[in-house]
Amino acid sequence: MVTQDESSDEALGLRLVRAFLSLPPDKRAEVIAFVEELVRAHGPSEDGKEVSPP
Repeated sequence: MVTQDESSDEALGLRLVRAFLSLPPDKRAEVIAFVEELVRAHGPSEDGKEVSPP
């Protein structure tokens, strides 16, 4: 059974993907570079594994 929170999270994720895909290629590249910079700034998780959603 899908809870309301899970459904809202899924809907938000789909809206974000649609918004990303609607961007022109140069803006998409900027978004990707920004996210990669955020990932590098936060470094590896405590146990050295990639960060994954709960």
